[in-house]
Amino acid sequence: MQNITTATPLKRIVLGLQYDGTAWHGYQKQEDGQTVQDQLENALEQFARVRLATTCAGRTDTGVHALEQVVHFDTELNRDVHSWVRGVNAFLPKSIAVRWAKELAGDPTVNDFFHARFSARARTYHYVLYNNATRSPLVEGRAGFFFRPLDVELMRQAVQPLLGWHDFTAFRAAQCQAKSPVKLMHDIRIERRGDCVIFTITANAFLHHMVRNLVGSLVYIGTGREEPDWLRHLLESKDRHAAAPTFMPDGLYLAQIDYDPKWALPQDSSSALPWF
Repeated sequence: MQNITTATPLKRIVLGLQYDGTAWHGYQKQEDGQTVQDQLENALEQFARVRLATTCAGRTDTGVHALEQVVHFDTELNRDVHSWVRGVNAFLPKSIAVRWAKELAGDPTVNDFFHARFSARARTYHYVLYNNATRSPLVEGRAGFFFRPLDVELMRQAVQPLLGWHDFTAFRAAQCQAKSPVKLMHDIRIERRGDCVIFTITANAFLHHMVRNLVGSLVYIGTGREEPDWLRHLLESKDRHAAAPTFMPDGLYLAQIDYDPKWALPQDSSSALPWF
């Protein structure tokens, strides 16, 4: 009688990751090991006793934070879904935490297959700017800083031409590796909370430094250095050199990744900034 062996089904584990990026050299792993991905994969290996390669929804740069980064990896291991949270967190530094986990089917041959990056429909970033005549050590590393008064209403008037499909070359870093500069801008909201101005920007995807470059140019408008219509001219010019300098990374937060509800990911629906 022929022996029939049944392979262990592959599972795709999806994690919701939160981190303070101040101490890390961005998300994507590097040779020095001082990145969020390096720390996560080391923690996964210590917990699972096997090396697990991860894929994220969107890379973040040095000093950039995440309220909810989404990551997936494939494994044949059988673990209670909650143990991926508690077990991995036991091996992570205090500045990084797994907030939730979800197990999905891991067969890449099926058409309907979750992918942290390619299944994402939109991404939302917050940029927090501390706007006061004097810097505050209490928000050091957690917010950008600008000492001149900013007119929020002027900045709001400037953003309407950016909504929809556009070529965002004027706000693209020179080292950007994206295949196309054309992105779909869903929404840009600007609000003041006390001494903080919070920019909330949602698009289908972002170019390298796109949010920080947009914030820098909006600050020029908020100070009265440029008129609101200047932002439209910048967009049409496709000239990065005509725009404002890139703003500091400290206040940038990857806030939320939007997926089809069919995946039933236990995401935090608020993407709030409770400490501001």
